[in-house]
Amino acid sequence: MAGIRVPRPGERVHREECGFSFSGPESEGGLYICMNTFLGFGKQFVERHHLKTGQRAFLHLKRTRKAKLDDGSSGAGDPPKKKPTRLAIGVEGGFEVDSDPFELEEEVKIIILPENAVISRESLALMAPAIRERVTASIEALLSADSASRRQDVEAWDGEVRQVSRHAVGLRQPPTDVRIPPCGWRCSQCDLRENLWVNLTDGAILCGRRYFDGSGGNNHALEHHKRTGYPLAVKLGTITPDGADVYSYEEDEMVLDPGLAEHLSHFGIDMMNMQKTDKTMTELELDMNQRVGEWGAIQESAVQLKPLYGPGNTGMHNLGNSCYLNAVMQVVFSIHDFQNKYVGHMHKIFQDSPADPTQDFNTQVAKLGYGLLSGEYSRAPPESEEGEAENDKPEPEGICPRMFKALVGKGHSEFSTNRQQDAHEFFLHFINMVERNCRSSENPNLAFRYVAEERFHCLASGRVKYTQRVDYMMQLPVPLEAALNKEELAEADRQRRVAEAEGTELPEVVRAKVPFQACLDSFSEPEQVEDFWSTALQAKSVAVKNTRFTSFPDCLVIQIKKFTFGLDWVPKKLDVSIDMPEILDLSGLRGRGLQPGEVELPDIAPPPLLTPDEPKAPVLDESLVEQVAEMGFPREACRKAVYHTNSSGLEPAINWVMAHLDQPDFSSPLVLPSTVGGHKTPDTEPPPEESVVTVTSMGFTREQALRALHATNNSVERAVDWIFSHIDEPDTEVSMDVSEGRSASGTMSETTPAGPRVRDGVGKYQLFAFISHMGTSTMCGHYVCHIKKEGRWVIYNDQKVSASERPRRDLGYIYFYQRDTG
Repeated sequence: MAGIRVPRPGERVHREECGFSFSGPESEGGLYICMNTFLGFGKQFVERHHLKTGQRAFLHLKRTRKAKLDDGSSGAGDPPKKKPTRLAIGVEGGFEVDSDPFELEEEVKIIILPENAVISRESLALMAPAIRERVTASIEALLSADSASRRQDVEAWDGEVRQVSRHAVGLRQPPTDVRIPPCGWRCSQCDLRENLWVNLTDGAILCGRRYFDGSGGNNHALEHHKRTGYPLAVKLGTITPDGADVYSYEEDEMVLDPGLAEHLSHFGIDMMNMQKTDKTMTELELDMNQRVGEWGAIQESAVQLKPLYGPGNTGMHNLGNSCYLNAVMQVVFSIHDFQNKYVGHMHKIFQDSPADPTQDFNTQVAKLGYGLLSGEYSRAPPESEEGEAENDKPEPEGICPRMFKALVGKGHSEFSTNRQQDAHEFFLHFINMVERNCRSSENPNLAFRYVAEERFHCLASGRVKYTQRVDYMMQLPVPLEAALNKEELAEADRQRRVAEAEGTELPEVVRAKVPFQACLDSFSEPEQVEDFWSTALQAKSVAVKNTRFTSFPDCLVIQIKKFTFGLDWVPKKLDVSIDMPEILDLSGLRGRGLQPGEVELPDIAPPPLLTPDEPKAPVLDESLVEQVAEMGFPREACRKAVYHTNSSGLEPAINWVMAHLDQPDFSSPLVLPSTVGGHKTPDTEPPPEESVVTVTSMGFTREQALRALHATNNSVERAVDWIFSHIDEPDTEVSMDVSEGRSASGTMSETTPAGPRVRDGVGKYQLFAFISHMGTSTMCGHYVCHIKKEGRWVIYNDQKVSASERPRRDLGYIYFYQRDTG
């Protein structure tokens, strides 16, 4: 009893989930909570913790589900489901969720190990007063503490929950003669009569943003904000006595304005007498989702899908916009390398885990993998008895990856939140974490890793330069000009413009049909590079760049670049259909290196921009940083974009952002160079150990990693490129163990170039999985994935796992191919 503690305020208490499994109080053996460390353990892991730490006292929680008694007040049958009117789940007006027909009965007792002695709460009265007081206080605190897992759980998601804008209080409204009538509005710049917004500072009435399908406004309200900096605008036609749609440009979201009535009265608008005449932004989003139709198509809503259970068919509960994580991890653990690394070696990982397994990356990944693959959390429900109501059938079990999500998102500005994220960015983030945590030779990322070859042909000198880089994902552009249904698209656009002019309902969106070969051709075609530094001329020139594969990975990941920016820099999603092949042959894209007759450019560094006697302090145009940040990019990335483009304007900064989106340090803080004229200053920071580990995990030596990181200001991505570009220097020569690089297919190229550890083989592939996105941008919507298992497609839609009947390969976002060994 001496080790029993009372948790301090704010101390994490894991009373809902085991650190090594997804066992909880409702599991068969219940949950054991250490009364000293407050970690939770399932029945099969509690003794391990006792032997490792010597802790003996555990609070045992066991909950039993019992059917609620029907008091007869519910009436006969269930009412029909209502059409959603809010972007929400589990709240009034939102998408409905089935209510739980069960109630929980909880049993609490203390277990003393190793004797397995049981102390009931009633028997505490027999203890000495001092001991009884401490034990009782600990029990009460544990039962009432805010569970660590509950903090991550989101029972209801509401896309309309808005925060009070920081600009609302004290909003500046200069004296004005502007008076806005109750109707008859039009944009002051283009005469549009819908999607109109009034700026709350000067009363300017301007049209809103253009939507991804071409509808909406002409961005005049946004441009007005960029010129003036006035922060808040209200959508005309949504003003009622209950409120209105208020948008904050600097906060880049819909907000609340407690003083809205007063702010509107400044322009003669009586909020209490206004009526709704236009659709709110929520209604427009719901209408757009229904018109586009990809939600129903991708989720196969039109057919009755057969649920699947057992090993490999375990779903993952949505913790509030966590579908991006669910889809990525389902695909990751369908790959043999990750199954073997984390599930095959799970017992050793658990044995080597630290005192707090909830904070260990390898432990939590192994726990997640076993949960998905074992089948323990995906058992078929008992056969329904005749006359049993549909709502009485239990939902699929599935697992709640709370600990995993909290750990992989820890310290990350985006993945630590409950906002929707880009599955492509999360995949790369997870891959980067695997690199940092695989210090041994066994690295499952070898399945994805490949080396890309970039050939630069200087048009002025005729000479060439070859560089190589490590990559994990092939990004395919979408050439809309290659669409096969251009006439249909033109007619749909004409009908949309007519409907907008007449104020009638917009027609259904027509999707562009782009051939996959056109995307592949766009990837492989030569790209012109302006301002290329030619070492032969010692001046800037124009070059042509070609990208090829130096090696082909076992698993090729292809991202369709659906998310882009229009000419006005407004983010949009390309709504396209691409005929992705099941069989893919990329053999023709293998790089060949320097060819006979080609002359390489001299390996001479460009002249330094600064000289030691004329140092210039870098200047950041903060107003330009704000403009880039308004487009939704992380602020630190925006600062780097402005810095590296010398504050030369919005377009160069955006181009820099788009070119560096995939770098692991994209959103890390800007670190200004500590070298001047190529000479290291005494205060140069040593490379972070995690950066050294990331580079060495790719097969380079520690000495190479340190030199490269020092030379590239501790940038991991640039460090790898630096090693390649200095590979012929004696002190950076790469000595590699290529035995780990043998492909799963058993093939290896005849000559393995020096470089990072990679696998290689034939460039022929078969599609085995794809992730699909529904919605207008990566910041909203929903993700599902399809995986081919035993010759049939299976759809994973959060906790629901079903046999797929109509998989829409053409609407995917990220595709996974495995090497064809046949």
